[in-house]
Amino acid sequence: MVQSSDKMDDKQLTEIFKSEYSNLVAVLCHYYGLTDIQLAQDIVSDTFYKAMKSWSHNGVPEAPKAWLRKVALNQLRDLHRRKKTFDEKVSPHIDAHDKSYQIPDITNEIIEDSQLRMLFVVCDPELNKLAQICLALRILCGFNIEEIAKALLSNKENINKKLYRAKKAIKEKLIQETRLSKEDYKERLDNVLRVIYLLFNEGYYSSVKEENIREDICWEAMRLNIFLSNHDYFEKHKIYAQLALMCFHASRLEARRSGESSNLLYHDQDRSKWNKALINKGEKYLKLSAHGNRISKYHLEASIAYWHAYDLEHKWENILQLYNRLLTIEYSPIIAMNRTYALAMAHSVEEAITEAFKFDLKENHLYYCLLAELYRMEGNPEQEIAYLSQALKYAKKNNEREVILIKLKRAQKI
Repeated sequence: MVQSSDKMDDKQLTEIFKSEYSNLVAVLCHYYGLTDIQLAQDIVSDTFYKAMKSWSHNGVPEAPKAWLRKVALNQLRDLHRRKKTFDEKVSPHIDAHDKSYQIPDITNEIIEDSQLRMLFVVCDPELNKLAQICLALRILCGFNIEEIAKALLSNKENINKKLYRAKKAIKEKLIQETRLSKEDYKERLDNVLRVIYLLFNEGYYSSVKEENIREDICWEAMRLNIFLSNHDYFEKHKIYAQLALMCFHASRLEARRSGESSNLLYHDQDRSKWNKALINKGEKYLKLSAHGNRISKYHLEASIAYWHAYDLEHKWENILQLYNRLLTIEYSPIIAMNRTYALAMAHSVEEAITEAFKFDLKENHLYYCLLAELYRMEGNPEQEIAYLSQALKYAKKNNEREVILIKLKRAQKI
């Protein structure tokens, strides 16, 4: 059975391919113990090529994901029959007495288990940390090279090199065992959480697509985190803290999409559109996260998001203090800029402007947007317009430029 439409929906197909890419690669790598990651990627890529050829002539099947999974498994079976690599790379991991070699169906449960296990396998402490993140984002999260480069503030050439070296290291080390010990899980948890954190951020503030919000990626990150919280291999306070952070942010997704630019900032949002159920879940997970002995960056960021969800006494002073602690744990220009805005709200705009001028971010449109906002708060439309004009020069995405243009028009009417 195929869809009634003769024309394929390119956006729909892209999303199917993106989600199934990570699903299929994870299952092939985990279940069959493939040490050559590139082999799994090649099988999946060839599956997508076959899909495009077939679907362009015959239409998209009613169950496209099932179609892809079946073809991928057939590809693997055919590969085993044709190449000697079956004996060299796969056979040692299959019961030697099972001559029939039955390939099981790929179920959602197998996919979830494979993705989680492979996240921990890829986050091997013997690999460079950046290489671990690159591999996980590419193989298990379906990011393309440009998306990884944007998420890690790097460039495509460096990311390609990192991926090549990481794959080579895994192949040379012959990482085949996916049954990790409890100690392995504990040791690798921080890097896995970092990958999931970057995944959610890419969905919440898309760095590549013209859509600023990619909800499917946000929900995927939350799904992996919830699945992670259901296992007893490690202490869960960091996991709960990250879940709380995601719930608080996800509660504002609908409000962010409202308005002229479809990307409303916090202070412009209609709070009636905030998802109260997600805010309540965020509070629940934040309370659960307090049972640990150490405070992580996720605890601090979740606490900041909590204060943003309510208008309580000393709100901005509390947010400022949390940003101060966060910067001692992990410095980043974005955190520093957010802290500067909190400083303006809690103390004085003049003090915040002085702090902002200390940043070396002269080619960052967000930096100029911050300065423009501070001068707007100070009641200086001339400086606001000047810095919004600077921001416009460095904004790369059309929807980023639209947000700045809206602010610029408003400032010019004052």
